[in-house]
Amino acid sequence: MQLDIDKMLVKIKNSQWALADIDWDAPGRERVTENVEQYAKLKVFMADLMWIEHVGARAFAAMAKKAPNDTLAEIYRYFHAEEQRHANVEMALMKRWGMLEGDHDNPILPEPNINLRLVIDWLDTYSDEMPLEVLGSVIPSLEIALDGALCKFLLDTVQDPVCHAAFEKINDDESRHLGVGFHVLEMMGYGKTYQLAVRTAGTLLNPKLLIGIAAYLPLLNRMRDNLVKLGLKEERLYEAMNKYKKIGGRTEQGRRNPWFQIISRQSAMVVDRKSLYHVPVDALVRLTDYYPRRWLKATPTWVKGLTWKTAA
Repeated sequence: MQLDIDKMLVKIKNSQWALADIDWDAPGRERVTENVEQYAKLKVFMADLMWIEHVGARAFAAMAKKAPNDTLAEIYRYFHAEEQRHANVEMALMKRWGMLEGDHDNPILPEPNINLRLVIDWLDTYSDEMPLEVLGSVIPSLEIALDGALCKFLLDTVQDPVCHAAFEKINDDESRHLGVGFHVLEMMGYGKTYQLAVRTAGTLLNPKLLIGIAAYLPLLNRMRDNLVKLGLKEERLYEAMNKYKKIGGRTEQGRRNPWFQIISRQSAMVVDRKSLYHVPVDALVRLTDYYPRRWLKATPTWVKGLTWKTAA
């Protein structure tokens, strides 16, 4: 059954919220701050999660420019703002837990790891040129990993009730992102099979996309291994990726989307540490550790919207 995107847009508009809706001074912060063993690892996890949300925001901004109709374009603009708000929530939680450096009113933004930074550079340079079927098929896999693995892991790990209240709102947003994401993924499967295959092959040969893939694959490996070290069960990752495959492949159109087939297979290899896929990708991870920081572009202006302040 196809999603009614007009009704979805109304639902999205009626579901907006702000950081000020959360009681940031409620008791419970000590459940994090006094857990010495968890604290340092959680600080790194939250910084990465915050940047992943902001990467998603930039992807939705690019997708809005490629949307086939005005309604979907407006939905993507809302999703862009929502992902930025999620990043702000995660920064506000870091502020609550004393994880931000700098003074009280002007905390220093945590630096993204090198792989996140390379993906940010690529998005800022090339994402607006990518066809909708690429980002429209990748984003649901990232959203489902975020919602099905990372956020659930965080809530299982952290006992601060404010964190749970914040992520209840974030998860509601993510459920709508997933609904639209799988609708678009299926929509990209309409057309003759050979035409879809030829178009996909042409896109895969685009040097700009190849640069993006070279940045994206090591990021996934680094994040996967960091999460497992933090305590995330690998079964959670398997469940999330199986969910992407099950939902994305529930219709003929979804299964005929070549990007769905590529991403579902690649995702299965990411979560399987025994796969030979990891040999070259791990080498890329090690290589990026030596990437000269002077070659990175200036931090793009779109990250300046990050703030812990509750008016956002």
